[in-house]
Amino acid sequence: MTQFNELGLAAPILKALEGEGYTTPTPIQAQAIPAAIAGSDILGIAQTGTGKTAAFALPILHRLATKRTPTPRKGCRALILSPTRELASQIGQSFKTYGRHLGLTVGIVFGGIPHGPQIRTLAKGVDILIATPGRLLDHIADRKVQLSGTEILVLDEADQMLDAGFLRPIQRIISNLSARRQSLLFSATMPKEIAHLADNLLREPVKVSVTPTATTVDRIAQRIIFIEAKKKKALLVELFADEAMSHTLVFTRTKRGADRVARHLTACGIDTAAIHGNKSQRQREIALNAFREAKIRVLVATDIAARGIDVDGVSHVVNYEMPEVPEAYVHRIGRTARAGASGSAISLCDNEERDLLRSIERLIRQTIPTVDRRNDSTLTAEAKGAGRESRPRTNPHKSQRAAGANKAPGKTSRSYGEGKRRRPERKAEHAPDQHQRNDEAGGDQQKIAQAKPDFRAAPRKQPRPKARRPKPQDGTARPARKPNRNRTARPVSA
Repeated sequence: MTQFNELGLAAPILKALEGEGYTTPTPIQAQAIPAAIAGSDILGIAQTGTGKTAAFALPILHRLATKRTPTPRKGCRALILSPTRELASQIGQSFKTYGRHLGLTVGIVFGGIPHGPQIRTLAKGVDILIATPGRLLDHIADRKVQLSGTEILVLDEADQMLDAGFLRPIQRIISNLSARRQSLLFSATMPKEIAHLADNLLREPVKVSVTPTATTVDRIAQRIIFIEAKKKKALLVELFADEAMSHTLVFTRTKRGADRVARHLTACGIDTAAIHGNKSQRQREIALNAFREAKIRVLVATDIAARGIDVDGVSHVVNYEMPEVPEAYVHRIGRTARAGASGSAISLCDNEERDLLRSIERLIRQTIPTVDRRNDSTLTAEAKGAGRESRPRTNPHKSQRAAGANKAPGKTSRSYGEGKRRRPERKAEHAPDQHQRNDEAGGDQQKIAQAKPDFRAAPRKQPRPKARRPKPQDGTARPARKPNRNRTARPVSA
């Protein structure tokens, strides 16, 4: 099968593919689409950038279009779980593109944005729901989603979801699904945890593997540069002197490290933006769109965002820090050389990262070419503590007061706390001033002690005597009290 029209897809889907210029399926698509249309569970193992999204999107669209049923209220007919927001958005866009002639509804649910619009979308029900596990569980807990009517479940980038700690959330989501469903699992690597999950999730699956597990694309030129950790920033700036690195992704291990590298490159005159989990969804979308439209030259990202960056024309991938998980190396460099293009991957490795490099080479079963730039006098080492946000050692309010005291006369400066209404000092009326006591006592300590009031010697206020009714002068008895009608009479015991 070498053409999409030979895979048995519906005519509206073929029309959309033709409009996008797609005529020949990739190997993963050619093997997965017929089996998925037949209703079998799928276990797909393929490298990133080989067309896994279309491998499950096209058969899902075909099934929903040929078997029309009402969308369940607060539910969906097909559920696709994604590890990141960016990947969820891109999957949703792919479904809308391939199914634009079908009239199916698509909903996207992920964190970082308000719940309200998502709840309103889910209230009517959707045909296809793309979600991240965390936000979907929030809606399930609030009873805004009912998944009992879901017909198809897809786990995309399953290994990344397990690395991010989504195993328990995935199991909780699956417990809300019907047992009579079709399940598809796609992953770039096949660790033991994925194999165990597949055994529990899939029923007699059709295994589709176009390449060995955890191999890299042959069109990527890989290179390792040995360098001291303090000289990495200087070497990174030197690398960008090459104009061929016009569309580059730089990966770091931590969010703070991504911000530091982005600030350093920006200070050196290189248009750079950072994307990681601490950024708001709006900030991530702005940075990703700017990189996609080539408005910036460099995008610095962490591993959590690596899967969601699907940008055509990425020329280079730079690993500023080696990943701690060997499989993450495959996903990082897979951002380049997509859709049949070529690319380059450069990794900066210091002495403490040698063990990580050996683990990566064992995983991909390759020996990566190396270049030694250690002890290079042309590179300037970063000063100790540089890049860290300096904190003022002095109290800023003291410095403000000191600055106000040094101003020229006639100019007023508002010091810290000025303008606030302070409680006036209360002085006891019976307590004389210290200088007044010294003057009255003539400096004699004994007289000072006598002049000092003794609060304990002050007489106590006598309680007011209770008022008594006057006794009649003629010797008769006092009149009886009037009974209180509001009180209930107590029963008299026998």
